[in-house]
Amino acid sequence: MKFAAIFALTISGASAFAPSMVSRSATSLDGAVVYYSTSTGNTETVAQYIADAAGGLDIVDIGDASDDEIKGFDGLIIGAPTWHTGADEQRSGTSWDDFLYDNLPGIDVEGKTVAVFGMGDQEGYGDNYCDAAGELYDLFEAKGCKMLGLTSTDGYNHSDSKAERDGKFVGLMMDEDNQYDLSEDRAKAWVEQLKSEGFAF
Repeated sequence: MKFAAIFALTISGASAFAPSMVSRSATSLDGAVVYYSTSTGNTETVAQYIADAAGGLDIVDIGDASDDEIKGFDGLIIGAPTWHTGADEQRSGTSWDDFLYDNLPGIDVEGKTVAVFGMGDQEGYGDNYCDAAGELYDLFEAKGCKMLGLTSTDGYNHSDSKAERDGKFVGLMMDEDNQYDLSEDRAKAWVEQLKSEGFAF
């Protein structure tokens, strides 16, 4: 049975949840995991919402993950906060920036199913809402991954985002600053959408 790995990027520093460490074999596809990196704790919080909605997955900081461990998963859900607004690359300001450009080019992820989620502040940074999620989407798609989980932009109050493709978000966009009361329900609905699209948990 195929499983999903959840990658979560975060612009948060205080941890609401303690990350779990996992170890997987590179020779067999196994398990599901949430990878995240945080500056203030918001991405970690949302990673846990998604992990819980998917049935109780481990969450792990991407900075603590090995390349072989990542190759051991069949499906990946990756999420990004946006700290470097307006940047063309390394937009998250977290461990993801090094991973995307130093590690990912050497990891074989071709054929894996991937879904993206992002963190942003619509009111404070409405011109760059969840830009880093778009960076994740583009780089994993370029590696030959099958991208799932695109969502509607309805219900959001932003003016521009590098995380939009053909009028849709590249995945699930979250705002713990202004719409925190919607986050858990959005996570549950997104997980159900992924299941309907064939993403295995």
